[in-house]
Formats: sequence, C-alpha cells, structure tokens
Amino acid sequence: MIELTKGEEQIMLIIWQKKQCFVKEIVAELPEPKPAYNTVSTIVRILEKKNFVGYNAFGKTHQYYPLISKEEYKGLKTDNLVSNFFGGSAESMLSFFMKEKKIDINQMDEILKELKKK
Repeated sequence: MIELTKGEEQIMLIIWQKKQCFVKEIVAELPEPKPAYNTVSTIVRILEKKNFVGYNAFGKTHQYYPLISKEEYKGLKTDNLVSNFFGGSAESMLSFFMKEKKIDINQMDEILKELKKK
C-alpha cells in the first residue's frame, strides 16, 4: 500500500469521518485559508488513482467514499514507522516513547491490557 502525502491524509481524514462526501463538503471541512475547489478535486482524483477512494457518479458530480479503512492505513503507517525508524523492533519503539514522550509504567500497563484484549 502506498503512503499518502500530508495533504492527501488531511483529505482522507475528512472522507473517513464523513463516509461519503462531495468535493464541496471536503472543502467546507478544511481549515482557513481554504484551498481552491480545483486543488481539492485534483487531490481526490489522485486518491482515486491510488485506490484509496471510490465514487458514485451523479451526472457530472461525484460522491466519494473510502476504499481503505482508517485502521488499515494506521497499520501501514505504524509498520513503516517501526521498520524505518526502529529497525523493525516494536520494543525499541515502545522504549523510545517511554523515554521521550514520558509514558509512565501505568500508561504502558494500560496499553498492554488493551493489546491483549485485541
């Protein structure tokens, strides 16, 4: 699976949240200063080519929906993070977050309990 650019991710977050939407609805959700409609439309078409979104046509208008779930994409991003920055070691990543992000042992215990449930 291909990773997305920051702009593509921003638009995908809106599509995941809305489940189905038109480009004008995506533009409405973006922060100021809002990009041009054509810019957003171009990014959505790129997402379509990358097989992240599909659409239903209503005349000349398209309603977009996600083809990839947010969970699937999170998994890809996490796998890439672990392999690219932590040598494939989840233990190294957890150790880093415990040291650098000040996660205490109680928080780590909660995380491990959640992982065991899944």
